Amino acid sequence: MLVFAVKPWENDAMTNSSSRIIICPHCTAANRVPTDRLGAGGKCGKCHKPLFAGSPIILTSANFEAHAARSDIPLLVDFWASWCGPCLQMAPAFEAAASQLEPLMRLGKLDTEAQQAIAGRYAIRSIPTLIVIAKGKEIARQSGAMPPSAIVSWARQFAGMGA
Repeated sequence: MLVFAVKPWENDAMTNSSSRIIICPHCTAANRVPTDRLGAGGKCGKCHKPLFAGSPIILTSANFEAHAARSDIPLLVDFWASWCGPCLQMAPAFEAAASQLEPLMRLGKLDTEAQQAIAGRYAIRSIPTLIVIAKGKEIARQSGAMPPSAIVSWARQFAGMGA
């Protein structure tokens, strides 16, 4: 599959409906992927690692903005903490949902204790909380633990909102 890393001077005006910008989960490089080839996976044009692995990525202050604002696919974020029982109970369900939702959206886990500034920006009051973010804007929120089928069903409502 052909994948081209996006040059820094390219912007959304150059993006058309026949391709999507996908942020590499490993190096956060922006990659232009033909829309009809999203399901085939692909590799990053910069680091040559897979763009999709079927599992959530770990979100930090270093990579959050790239995935939340620059990608053409929505980002589904699980806001959680290591001391939270329901968060730990939902972790395998969120992992299972990733393999079903990629490449429609990127799934990421954000530790609210380690990334307090981001959690504060999204006014996280209870955990686990799932938020769908498209082009830097929150488009959906759901609090409480859910099984994989419920996560997938809820998230699919918003899967096409990234472009």
